[in-house]
Amino acid sequence: MDTQTQKLMFSSKNNEWETPQALFDKLNKTYGFTLDPCATEETRKCERYYTVEDDGLSKSWKGERVFVNPPYGDIGKWVKKAYEESLEKDGLVVLLIPSRTDTRYWHDYVMNASSIYFIKGRLKFGNKAMFKTDPAPFPSAVVVFGEEKWAAFPAILTMERPG
Repeated sequence: MDTQTQKLMFSSKNNEWETPQALFDKLNKTYGFTLDPCATEETRKCERYYTVEDDGLSKSWKGERVFVNPPYGDIGKWVKKAYEESLEKDGLVVLLIPSRTDTRYWHDYVMNASSIYFIKGRLKFGNKAMFKTDPAPFPSAVVVFGEEKWAAFPAILTMERPG
């Protein structure tokens, strides 16, 4: 990974890490998402979505099946919101986040998840305009708040290792 790419990926200044489409498709097949509250027009994964201007943190997600790949600069706020929204009747929120088990938000909220799936290998995030699609410099996890679908996941969480 070149130095410029490395600086960008370790920075929290860039919040638009597009979810790998293949991973989203597998998750969506299981959960049938209806809302992407952390999107841009270019990176949205659901027909219904919020941009930074819409401020998805300030909106209710009640009645939605939510997929969240949060801005990494504000990740703790999004994990808290996901947890709180999942407490609503039939609430379902699935997050794609770095596996940072040493953080406060991990212990305060993620440890209350219905499921935590650690992704084997490193994801290649999809926005080629921002950086070469080198593997992320961090491991990732899929965190499920709400209903459980254990049986659907064995193949999802094995990503091909970078060559």
